[in-house]
Amino acid sequence: MEAQIRYSFKNHFETKPIVSFAPGRINLIGEHTDYQEGFVFPAAVQFGIWVGVQKNQLPYCRLFSLDFEESATFDWKAFSPKKGHWSNYVMGFLAQLHQAGYKFEGFDMVIGGNIPVGAGLSSSAALSVSIGTALSALFELNLSKLSIVRYAQKSEHQYAGVNCGIMDPYASAFGKAETALFLDCRKNQHEEVKLNLGEYCFLLVNSNVKHSLADTAYNQRRAACEESVELLKTHFPEIKTLRDLTISQLVEIEKILPQYLFPKAKHVISECERVFKATSVLKDNKLAVFGELLKKSHQSLSQDFEVSCPELDFLAQKAWEFPGVLGARMMGGGFGGCTINLIKKEKITEFQEEIGYSYEKEFGKAPSFIQVEISEGARSI
Repeated sequence: MEAQIRYSFKNHFETKPIVSFAPGRINLIGEHTDYQEGFVFPAAVQFGIWVGVQKNQLPYCRLFSLDFEESATFDWKAFSPKKGHWSNYVMGFLAQLHQAGYKFEGFDMVIGGNIPVGAGLSSSAALSVSIGTALSALFELNLSKLSIVRYAQKSEHQYAGVNCGIMDPYASAFGKAETALFLDCRKNQHEEVKLNLGEYCFLLVNSNVKHSLADTAYNQRRAACEESVELLKTHFPEIKTLRDLTISQLVEIEKILPQYLFPKAKHVISECERVFKATSVLKDNKLAVFGELLKKSHQSLSQDFEVSCPELDFLAQKAWEFPGVLGARMMGGGFGGCTINLIKKEKITEFQEEIGYSYEKEFGKAPSFIQVEISEGARSI
């Protein structure tokens, strides 16, 4: 992909670019906790977005997307986004730089990537982080990784209409090979946890479905968490979010919250606890215990938080029953997308054949499989 970026840049703009890369990410455990300032456990993967960039001495920016095979041009002093267009990510990051007082000028840019579509590997965050990394190098801005992360998140909010949490751009920027990040979404600080998977690896199974209620349900779950916090403050005045509560308090919490709210709060509180346990057991290389945590996470997401769907429940259940899989759960917002499976490498082919056959028989469509490697974060090449 880097070679394609350089070739395309030379072909379109007749100069040599500065090239950057930012990866997509998986989240090992810690789902729907980030917007309650909770804890998550992401890692960067080998797939990502490459950006080539160079100054052009012109009053406008010229862009080309390899994936869309499309060009775009805008005045860098007075740009306006187009709803749903990929160029908004470039404009959004420039807007953050402008608001922060950084100086820039016209440039050319080529964008390309290899993140599997619809897999929930956060291609948009990788794009924003790669753009920020490239522009920082081009204009010698010396942006810190955390600054790039914050600008990437704000640009997605304001220009792409995506109300994303901090986890996706953070994992893309700070990722390390064979390492997961125990990330505190309140403090925006992380601890690196080395992954010694040995004969095991992470395999994603893409259900290849996305149910239409996903966005509405996400907003409803977020609102339910916020409503729970307001009710619980009458008894726990010191709390700011659900992350400030513990499993030992669930009996008392259940007495306070109405039945339609309690299971949602229970999920967030218990999921934060599972992230803590996951970091501990992986430090001790207890992969089987971590696999059980994955299973409990899925059960909580499905039964308490109610963001799963028949396809994801089917894939998780089949994985739990398969010899060689230590654990599996749905990954991401829910109502479609992928499961993440901790599987013995030598069992992958057998697993794919068995799961593929049973899933297609049940739902009339084939799943797809993506083996991920835990890789380095964003960088200039």
